Amino acid sequence: MEEKQFVFGRMSSIARYIYEAMPSYDIAGYVLFLVIFLLSVLVYRLGFAKKLRIGQNIVIYAFLFIGCLMLTFLAFFLPVVEGLIVAALILIIYKIRLRLEKRKSSTT
Repeated sequence: MEEKQFVFGRMSSIARYIYEAMPSYDIAGYVLFLVIFLLSVLVYRLGFAKKLRIGQNIVIYAFLFIGCLMLTFLAFFLPVVEGLIVAALILIIYKIRLRLEKRKSSTT
């Protein structure tokens, strides 16, 4: 029990929550990876995605998948998930404001 507390004491908060809430460490690792991948896809789509062909999208998402594998290892001790959440929120606010500005300029 003491080693478990030692390992969890150094983890970032969301990673720690996932590992404490899941029934096994294997499932927790997959859930953490899935959360990181989905947040990375959201940030990519909100901030950087352009209209591309399907083959190009497959390549981009494959490299995003590989990059998220590395981010998952970093997420144990660094606030990767928290950073992705903040980035997604900032991009969502930006998109909403951009849409409101376009709507406002089109009516005037």
